[in-house]
Amino acid sequence: MAVNLLDFDLEGLAAWCESQGEKRFRAVQLFRWIHQKGEADFAAMSDLAKSLRDKLVASAEVRALPVLSEQRSADGTVKWLFDVGGGNAVETVFIPEEDRGTLCVSSQAGCAVGCRFCSTGHQGFSRNLATGEIVAQLWHAEHRLRKELGLAAGERAIDNVVMMGMGEPLQNYAALVPALRTMLDDHGYGLSRRRVTVSTSGVVPMIDRLAEDCPVALAVSLHAPDDALRDSLVPLNRKYPLAGLLAACARYLPRAPRDFITFEYCMLDGVNDSDEQAHALVRLVSGEGPARVRVPCKFNLIPFNPFPASGLTRSPRERVAAFAAILQGAGIVTTVRRTRGDDIDAACGQLAGEVLDRTQAARRLAERRRVVPIVVASARAVGRGGHAGSLV
Repeated sequence: MAVNLLDFDLEGLAAWCESQGEKRFRAVQLFRWIHQKGEADFAAMSDLAKSLRDKLVASAEVRALPVLSEQRSADGTVKWLFDVGGGNAVETVFIPEEDRGTLCVSSQAGCAVGCRFCSTGHQGFSRNLATGEIVAQLWHAEHRLRKELGLAAGERAIDNVVMMGMGEPLQNYAALVPALRTMLDDHGYGLSRRRVTVSTSGVVPMIDRLAEDCPVALAVSLHAPDDALRDSLVPLNRKYPLAGLLAACARYLPRAPRDFITFEYCMLDGVNDSDEQAHALVRLVSGEGPARVRVPCKFNLIPFNPFPASGLTRSPRERVAAFAAILQGAGIVTTVRRTRGDDIDAACGQLAGEVLDRTQAARRLAERRRVVPIVVASARAVGRGGHAGSLV
């Protein structure tokens, strides 16, 4: 089978070219053609030697993902459904904003973490994506949008990538890191480390490895101020509780491109949105909680996007505002994410794609919902009111 050149970061491509008897500078030329120019036709790569082009035709390809559908939201958000074979499909979302274009990229077909508030988790898990399948989402979106927007050479349509699509990126670490390096490489997409974000539910050992291998911006799906509630919302917490997770975040910061960690917090009515829970979050990140470590951070409060299987509802706007006001009053930068693309099911937590659940995660999640009810705090008894503040 032909080698998919999207699977290689620049070092990997240079090694492959050397195995074909070619010098490193040929790999740089080839990398630029693929990623900067979006070219998949080797015959069009005019500055490559004909002998190399012949080798490429015989043994390699730029394997794009087939597009099953493209949907456009009234707010300009675009969602693509990509076929990754075997009955599986993943979703990728482009979010245009005044100061940037953000692409939300998937790392797995489905997700095995099974967070209660996430539609992807309810689909179950099929497999990890290959590096080339991760990169292909950016490759398609960037060059499709450049043509559509009529951008000049060197102008980017996408300057912000968030690994917040389907899947837990740090459970697909071996494929993730070369994809990140391709995004960052000046011969590739040339994105800033500050503008590439990995979002994780809290895979502690891989947070430490990412700090060593490819430190980009880090976002952590927190969603609860204590282990009891987080265990029921984010099952991974049972393996990596809050104390260890916050300690890993503190260790990550010296290598990070930003001087803070983003904590994502999905606002669930009557579950995690009380004033007391906001105060508990303040204590948690200021070193007064179980971790006993202060973590400079920003909170991104996310309005829950309901789906039938969740059994959860969105916190009212005034409750979100009051919650944000408590965090802001403690000196913590806090934003409320503006919901984008919910009319095409492209908003946070709504990506589901099409997944053949080989792990039966969806069945186990349904069973857990019946057996282990969410720990509900006394949020309904708390007064509502307040004030607020937007994607990593």
